[in-house]
Amino acid sequence: MARITTEQTLKRQSAEFRNSGGVSEENRKLGFRPAFLDLESGQIHESSAADGTPAPIHTLDGLPHELVAMRSTHGKPKTIKSSVIAGFVREGKFYTREQAVEAVKNHKFGVE
Repeated sequence: MARITTEQTLKRQSAEFRNSGGVSEENRKLGFRPAFLDLESGQIHESSAADGTPAPIHTLDGLPHELVAMRSTHGKPKTIKSSVIAGFVREGKFYTREQAVEAVKNHKFGVE
């Protein structure tokens, strides 16, 4: 079954990872920024508002057109491609939420 990511999905993920280091508010001070990884292309896209300014949390608004699967009648992204996952970027490296939790817990960065 294809994974569908919406703003609601992102909110559920944040609730699931709260108090673990897997949300923006808890790992920002260590240099993590909310981002998305397209598993098909390998490209990392930092989370941004519709106008392109960096967003402090995960939001679908600033993702490139090619990653959006469905938009509202007003053009706002509703869902993104199933190949796109939410996570974080730090010093050019993408971390899944799970990897961010481990990195924050162990303060290990750049170690595979």
